[in-house]
Amino acid sequence: MTKSEFAISQPWRTDTAGPQRWIFSHVRRNWPIVLVIVAGAAGNAMLAAAIPIFTGRAFDAVTGADPDLSKLLLPCLLLVGSQMIRSSLQLGRNFGSEVLGQRLERDSRRELYGELLGKSMGFHDMNATGEVMARATNDVRELALMMAPGLNLVVGSGIFLIMPIIVAPRYHPSLVVVPVLFAIGYMISMWFYLRSLRPVTAAVRSSFGQMNARLTEAVEGIETVKGAAQEDREIAIFEHNAARVRDAIVSQARVEARFLPLLLLAVATGLAFGQALYLYGQGTITVGTLAAYIGLISLFDFPVFTSLFAYSQVASGLSSARRILELVRAQAVVDRNEAGYAEPMHGALRFDHVRFQYDLAGADEVAPSLVDVSFTLEAGQTLALVGQTGAGKSTVAKLINRIYDVNDGSITIDGVDVREWNLETLRRQISIIEQDIFLFSRTIAE
Repeated sequence: MTKSEFAISQPWRTDTAGPQRWIFSHVRRNWPIVLVIVAGAAGNAMLAAAIPIFTGRAFDAVTGADPDLSKLLLPCLLLVGSQMIRSSLQLGRNFGSEVLGQRLERDSRRELYGELLGKSMGFHDMNATGEVMARATNDVRELALMMAPGLNLVVGSGIFLIMPIIVAPRYHPSLVVVPVLFAIGYMISMWFYLRSLRPVTAAVRSSFGQMNARLTEAVEGIETVKGAAQEDREIAIFEHNAARVRDAIVSQARVEARFLPLLLLAVATGLAFGQALYLYGQGTITVGTLAAYIGLISLFDFPVFTSLFAYSQVASGLSSARRILELVRAQAVVDRNEAGYAEPMHGALRFDHVRFQYDLAGADEVAPSLVDVSFTLEAGQTLALVGQTGAGKSTVAKLINRIYDVNDGSITIDGVDVREWNLETLRRQISIIEQDIFLFSRTIAE
């Protein structure tokens, strides 16, 4: 079970074992929409195959031994009717995939925000704000784009891939050879392509997150940057990070440029046309069959050309899901300890050889804020801590109510270690007035 500082209720449970399983656990709650998408994709592919079939019949009607133009009426009507139905199915598929993508974005953002609220201050100190925001905004948005147009086109193109294999043997058994060989070559080349694409898409998302993290920190601390005359240094750092993003995108473009299925499509089209001409010359098939077969081979255009960007979008979405899950699965430093001590507090406080050191994002070594601090306060006593900025005064207060946990030593209240207290009970009985003021765009009740 994942540790958390607060219990944020979620209306559903997701499988966080991996990015694919996490996405599937979100998608399966919308199974009616998935059925609409699959049905629309299947209907679209089948009715797309109707175009060369009816076209072939029309060719045979006008090129036969006894040409009869009146025979063109039925194929034309069937062609028009089938494409009207196809357009309706396409609309349903595209609308469904867009709705599914938006729901995935909404639900994953809600889950991520809930998990972030449940993390301790130590977790947020160890993760740069800009990096977290990049994952909560850009990476979550990538999930919607992965679904539509990404997976929407992948599912549709996959069904387009099998239609020539199903229909071609109806004309002549040997005509299935080229479609089968192309499908096998396509799947093998896509496997190698996706294996090469996965690390470069991850590098793009990672470099963008690092650039965004540094930029956010510079903007939020602009007064410090200007006061220390560090504008040129921050500009140089931003240019360096932007160059890394550019290099990562260029590396991804190089992988995408080596897209072998385009070559396979050209070879398959040439072989199919040559085979069909040979069979026509032998009198085995008619000119209508030749036209229909070439039309069926042209159905491979859709999976090939959509693969140029659809699989890249899916790979980018999976990389984003992986980055989001790193935050979701991260263990909080402080746990709420629901089964802990939960009695009324009297107020006796004891620090016993306390040592504490902050773990900050991007910092290799941070000097301890407190070293071997010990004191005892009886209930009702008052203690004033005086010191320079950064001496550790606020840190002492934050250790009492477990905003942070000590590295060494112990802190007890009424003789009970604060780590053994129920966290909610502990904090409900301690009040802290911060010197930093935060303005929220919500009411106090909210």
